[in-house]
Amino acid sequence: MRILLLVHEDLVPPESIEGLSDAQIAPFRTEFDVFATLSNAGHDVLPVGVGNDLSVLKRAVEEFKPGLAFNLLEEFGGMGVFDAHVVSYLEMIRLPYTGCNPRGLMLARNKAIAKMIVRYHRIPAPRFHVFPLRGPNARVRKPKRLDYPLIVKSLTEEGSAGIAQASVVHDHDKLEERVRFIHRQLNTDALVETFIPGRELYVGVLGNDRLTTLPPWEVFFDKLRDGAPKIATSKVKWDDNYQKKIGLSTGPAKALPGSLAADLPKLAKRTYRALQLSGYARMDFRVTDDGHAYLLEANPNPQIMYGEDFSESAEHDGLGYEKLLEKIINLGRKYRLVGQA
Repeated sequence: MRILLLVHEDLVPPESIEGLSDAQIAPFRTEFDVFATLSNAGHDVLPVGVGNDLSVLKRAVEEFKPGLAFNLLEEFGGMGVFDAHVVSYLEMIRLPYTGCNPRGLMLARNKAIAKMIVRYHRIPAPRFHVFPLRGPNARVRKPKRLDYPLIVKSLTEEGSAGIAQASVVHDHDKLEERVRFIHRQLNTDALVETFIPGRELYVGVLGNDRLTTLPPWEVFFDKLRDGAPKIATSKVKWDDNYQKKIGLSTGPAKALPGSLAADLPKLAKRTYRALQLSGYARMDFRVTDDGHAYLLEANPNPQIMYGEDFSESAEHDGLGYEKLLEKIINLGRKYRLVGQA
């Protein structure tokens, strides 16, 4: 099959990584894993780097005539919220694509809208408030319905951008400081929500209409200093040295309290449907010591690098990496585009 691999213009993978160091490979590891695996499986794969010009994509479609676009884009023109518009373009030209549809991407990207929707559907999620980006002198005051501790993050950015240990705040001064940090550093609205202490778990979901879930996957912090909040900060996700320092590892969740082993997949599927997602996604949960689960975020088109949480949980469930990518492709081919019968 002819597959157009859509990647950021700075992350076009080479045909070979022989002779490159881990540090050199790391930025485009996902792109290379997908490219190499699909190529080795017999597909004709053309990586196309997309920055802020859709004409590059238009020309590639006209000249290569692909049967499907494998979408690894997370932004367009430097804006994360614009990834949905690239997918809308794929729909308009009637080219099948992998991953989530544009409606689901837009709903999930705005964490406040996503939380309003899931709470409407009685899916447990933390209480929250949004502080809009209104200039350096905008008032920051804790809403009465929220109690400390709180966690402050970007309303729309992904990949734990702007999240650090300092994101968990316990008083007004720290709240104001962190909200202004998000405004200043990320240039987005700030989302403030009740901090839920407990375990961090991920549940992968695959499907369009009929959904399947992957085994709940847990993040372990074996060497984190006492009293530090167990959260997936930016350093936890992207700093190898810091990961070793805190003893970070992930694996199958064990000894889940009560009926959570059965309840988490159900909550993940309900969230997936409520946000109109398709293709594949990862649901992030916090599980308290007394057995309550809260949805933190829904992540359509999550990281699918070989050995990452999503692909590891799939392999644990008997779905190897090549089979996982083929399943994602088949879901893209079967997804009913707008206007199709």
